[in-house]
Amino acid sequence: MNQSVVNTLLVELLTEELPPKALARLGDAFAEGLARRLVEAGLATAEARVERFASPRRLAVTIAGVAARAADRQVRQKVLPVSVALDAEGRGTAPLAKKLAALGAPNVTVDALERDGEGKNEAFFLTRTVAGATLADALQGALAETLGQLPIPKMMSYQRPDGETVHFVRPAHRLVALHGADVVPVGALGLRAERETLGHRFLSSGAIVVPHADAYADTLRTQGRVMAGFAERREAIRQGLAEAAGGDQVLMPDALVDEVTALVEWPVVYACRFDEAFLDVPQECLILTMQTNQKYFALTDAKGRLRPRFLIVSNIATDTPTAIIEGNERVVRPRLADAQFFFEQDKKRSLESRLPQLAAVVYQAKLGSQLERSERLAALAGAIAERLGEDAALASRAARLAKTDLVTEMVGEFPELQGTMGAYYARHDGEPEAVALAAVEHYQPRFAGDALPGSPIGRIVALADKLETLVGIWGVGLAPTGDKDPFALRRHALGVVRMLVEQALPLDLTELFGLAYRQLADKGFDDPSEALHAFCLDRLRSLLRERGYAAQEIDAVLAQGPRRLDDLIARLDAVRAFGALPEAAALAAANKRIGNILKKADDGEIAPAIDAAWLREPAEQALAQAVDALAPRVEADFAARRYTEALSALATLREAVDTFFDRVMVNADEAALRANRLALLARLHGLMNAVADLSRLA
Repeated sequence: MNQSVVNTLLVELLTEELPPKALARLGDAFAEGLARRLVEAGLATAEARVERFASPRRLAVTIAGVAARAADRQVRQKVLPVSVALDAEGRGTAPLAKKLAALGAPNVTVDALERDGEGKNEAFFLTRTVAGATLADALQGALAETLGQLPIPKMMSYQRPDGETVHFVRPAHRLVALHGADVVPVGALGLRAERETLGHRFLSSGAIVVPHADAYADTLRTQGRVMAGFAERREAIRQGLAEAAGGDQVLMPDALVDEVTALVEWPVVYACRFDEAFLDVPQECLILTMQTNQKYFALTDAKGRLRPRFLIVSNIATDTPTAIIEGNERVVRPRLADAQFFFEQDKKRSLESRLPQLAAVVYQAKLGSQLERSERLAALAGAIAERLGEDAALASRAARLAKTDLVTEMVGEFPELQGTMGAYYARHDGEPEAVALAAVEHYQPRFAGDALPGSPIGRIVALADKLETLVGIWGVGLAPTGDKDPFALRRHALGVVRMLVEQALPLDLTELFGLAYRQLADKGFDDPSEALHAFCLDRLRSLLRERGYAAQEIDAVLAQGPRRLDDLIARLDAVRAFGALPEAAALAAANKRIGNILKKADDGEIAPAIDAAWLREPAEQALAQAVDALAPRVEADFAARRYTEALSALATLREAVDTFFDRVMVNADEAALRANRLALLARLHGLMNAVADLSRLA
């Protein structure tokens, strides 16, 4: 190999079918690992173009501009401290000779070493030229390290024909390593690099010779009928589905598209049909069974109603796909028939009649069964409904029945349908629509950005469900730690604060936790309401940062530990408007100063009220008059939740506050005078911080 050549490098590992749900991660890690290590070896630049390939039977990467050999480089190494390297006569010691030998420089003399530093820190250094790594050596090490660190979900052990035992995600059959047109002599997993690979299992035959690293993707496509790039294949599938759908809408969740992309090398889309009689089954059941069990893509009309058609992505391209289509239509029929059977069987019993079955479903070992939990939810939902002026009896019934679909045949087969099936069965049982909606809505929001419950009763049951989970799980000692949160308490807390904030619910957060604790008080743990209040405010901080509020603005509002969150956005907007005023910085600084002064005052040192007779200095008289004049207006604005107006009015105090601090000694020697001035500052502090802690803006 010409050592001065810079060319594209190709590395491909051909295997048995890789686990589809892990393929994209494996492909990324394989490409990124090799590229990073070659950059570290000086054989490629950080800006080098890296193309990653991942198909059902291969992981591959091409890296542009890879050198056959890295440039030589100067290396300066610390050898030993002078005190260790030299003896009393100034001659080199045995430890020095041993160290130089270990560094590969046994013939270097003391005079050739650089001496640097002072006193105890003085040491000898060796500067020398190190030959650049060859591509073969660096790639060999990079392959071993990268393959050893792949995110493999489950390792396999297998024997090669020569008897060697290999551990890898799937048996590996070929290794291709080309630098331009030259084979790089490396090995991995018992394989030696070559230039031959294999194409599609059924659409090609025999070995395929890759003439040049740059020709890899085209060679596989034209000779092997393999679309090697994961992203390219995924986009081809997406476009093929859209074209085959005609006027219908394709349901193609990202996870399903990714999994199908990992299952095929040459994707071809075919349209199939199923019996329209199955449309009597809730469409969510049919869609889920097609997606989960068969990896099919369901179709809906413009109004979202399921069509008796579906699309498949096949790995076989043929002009006569009848056998493929009919085969898939035969396969899906028993799956849809199962869903139909579960639905019909479930309808024979009401949700209410299933309540006793919940006693056999353990919720959490220390918190009892789902039946116990349903009773707690019913009581909690009723209490919340009373505070919101909603029908408490209706909310209690919705909460009591919300979990009963867990013991239905359909949810037993498809747990993802919990809530959804509860709504269908509630309507079939003749329950009020509010009960049916609550069955599905009480799980919302399921994830960040998910929709909030839309109905009043659904909202109440959702709050009850999350509050009971937070108090119960936290109470038995299973609060989140680090990145571990098995009961999703962070998600539940975020759901609670989102409902309180975004739906402006006039509820006291700490009181809500207290209501939930009342239902769990017999479980033997202390009330965690205060801890959960702080936990929720932490979740709220993250949410508000995502919404574009500055950290100082958020801190100013949350520093007061608000218990009601329905006016939080109004307070934040008011703080933002105040911060834009020219007087804001000075007033925030003054507010901080006042807070510090009041913190240092002893108990009983502040007068209970301002005594006008003790206002001796003109500056304190002026400030007292300004506060007296402004207070009714600010208090009226605050009571009416006109927070922006309340804070804007404070701007008129700047001159009086500045003059006060310039001319008045707060901590006067005379106790009564000092107490009166502290009372004036306390009243001013309360007025300034009614909306938010303005000192946090300083």
